[in-house]
Order: sequence, then C-alpha cells, then structure tokens
Amino acid sequence: MLRFIKLLLNKPLRNAYYQSRESLLGHHKRDIVVVQVDQACESLKDSRDQFVDALEKFKTIARHDDSPLEIRYQQLKKRYDICRGKAEQVALRIQAIEEVSEALFAEWEAELDLYSSRSLRARSQQQLKKSRQQYGRLVKALRMAESRMQPVLAAFQDQVLFLKHNLNAHAIAALRHEFIEMGVDISKLIEVMEKTISEASQFVSVLVEQKQLPAPVLRR
Repeated sequence: MLRFIKLLLNKPLRNAYYQSRESLLGHHKRDIVVVQVDQACESLKDSRDQFVDALEKFKTIARHDDSPLEIRYQQLKKRYDICRGKAEQVALRIQAIEEVSEALFAEWEAELDLYSSRSLRARSQQQLKKSRQQYGRLVKALRMAESRMQPVLAAFQDQVLFLKHNLNAHAIAALRHEFIEMGVDISKLIEVMEKTISEASQFVSVLVEQKQLPAPVLRR
C-alpha cells in the first residue's frame, strides 16, 4: 500500500489515476479526498496506539522486567521499528491528501465559471472558500502531528541504540531517567493526534455538505 501511495505522488501517474477513477468508476476527486482523509485518520490512530504500546513496554523494561537484557533490547527495538513505520505511513498519507485536495480545489475554481445560475455559483464559491479554510486547518494539524512524532522517534531511537551497545544493568538504570520525559512527550503527541482527527472529521463534513450542491452545467 505504501508503495502504491508513493507512485501516486508522481504527478503524471496521479493525474491519470484520478481521471481513470472518475471516468470508469465515477469516483470524483472530492470522494477520493474523503477516503484519503479517513485513511490518514486510521494511520494516526494506529500510530497513537503503537506509541502508547511502546511507552508501556519502555516502562516495563525500565522498571519491572527481569527477562534477559538481549530480549528486552529486541522488544524495545521491535516497537521502535513499528512506530517509525507508522510515522512514515502518516507522512505519505498527508502528501496524498495535499496532492488530491489541491487538484480538487483547482478543478472546483475552474468550474465556477460554468454555472449559469448566479446564486448557485455564489453558493459554490462560498463553499469552496469554507472548504479551503477547513483544509488549511486540517493540513496544519496533520503537519503538527507529524512533526511531533519526529523528536519522540529520535529519543526512542537513542534509547534503543544505547541499550544495544550497553546490554547491562547500568543501561537499564539509565533508561529509567528517560522514561518520565518520553512519557510527557508521547502524551503531548497523543493530544495533538486527537485534535488532528477532530479537524479531519470537520473537513470531511464540509466536503460532504458541498456534495449536495447541484453540479455546474457546461455551456454550449
């Protein structure tokens, strides 16, 4: 799936993909945006859950785990790798949302001149403005969530690397000093993710509302 998303970020392939979906399946850009925003929310939720799970494992290893040090390292590294993969997935989802949303807004803007009814054109123009504003808030929230993941991942990677090269009781003791700070960082990250999911829901509502407007008719 991630490879497919990366291919769509290539502009010629992306345009061909949108055109084929619209002509063959009747999937308009607006519908694709809604689907991609929903998928981004799922990716954020998955990431949130993985970061929480990683924090719990970090706490267990630092405080209570009596298993061999090598096993503790492998457990922590596994969760770091999962979190990193989820963060990469979120980044790709954001890019996909930006690409199709900009294509949607460009098409929407161009089609305003096709309306013969001034009142419908005005309604559509107002809805376009509202959608762009909500989209701006959504992308800002998405990018904030993405940026908050990076320092958490960096700190997490530091601890995994430190444990890898210092498989001893002293290394485990050192992890305890990092646990509280990482816990605070992950709590802040989760708060941002929850806000972003809420922004996504509002953006989808705006697009669904716009869908109720009559489509412009091409003048001949």
